[in-house]
Amino acid sequence: MPFSGFFFYKSYLKLYNLITGWTQKNSILMLTDYGFRRWDMTEEEYIQFIQPYEDALRSIRVRIEVLNKDYRRKYSNYPIHHIQERIKRKESAESKLVRNGHDISAESARDHLTDVAGIRVICYFVKDIYAVTSLLKKQTDVVIIKECDYVKTPKQNGYRSCHIVLGVPVYHTDGMEYYPVEIQLRTMSMDLWASMEHRICYKNCQKDAKAAEQFKTYAELLSLMEEEMETYLD
Repeated sequence: MPFSGFFFYKSYLKLYNLITGWTQKNSILMLTDYGFRRWDMTEEEYIQFIQPYEDALRSIRVRIEVLNKDYRRKYSNYPIHHIQERIKRKESAESKLVRNGHDISAESARDHLTDVAGIRVICYFVKDIYAVTSLLKKQTDVVIIKECDYVKTPKQNGYRSCHIVLGVPVYHTDGMEYYPVEIQLRTMSMDLWASMEHRICYKNCQKDAKAAEQFKTYAELLSLMEEEMETYLD
């Protein structure tokens, strides 16, 4: 955009925001390929928005921990090594909405994001992944929204994991609503590979084809190691 055109655009945008009632204090509108889009979510809106997702995340974590303890009592073994959890940061949620051509608002995030709340379950072996997944899916008050098995069908770069998005009931004083929680289940070796691949290849592997190809080999070797180790359980 020419320098003079940039100032015309900024003046037009400011006028448009004033006409539609938006102010810099509350929000701004940006012209994108999809038309004018709201460009930010206030901190107060974000905090209010994530509260029920935090409740859903706590609920599903407790369920997983109870299943792990019960599994131990019945089968004298823990299927889960450890659990990690996170709530999507404001900037990350906004960035994903923009990439997908949506307004940046709490309502838009509710409508279009299913990974605001995420929990990662690190298991010992592949059979443990499927055992925990099966037990979660049997719970009658959750809704299966989406399921992807990258253990049986790894991604092209070698990534392996099971992803399942569950609708978790959250009870309010005025009723109940379901909120999605994305659960990733992987073994310790899958988690090692994913962590290292993200650390090393996230920004570099597209430029370094050799590194990307090597990580595919690492994924295959780790999978073979897992299979051999699992035979010692029999």
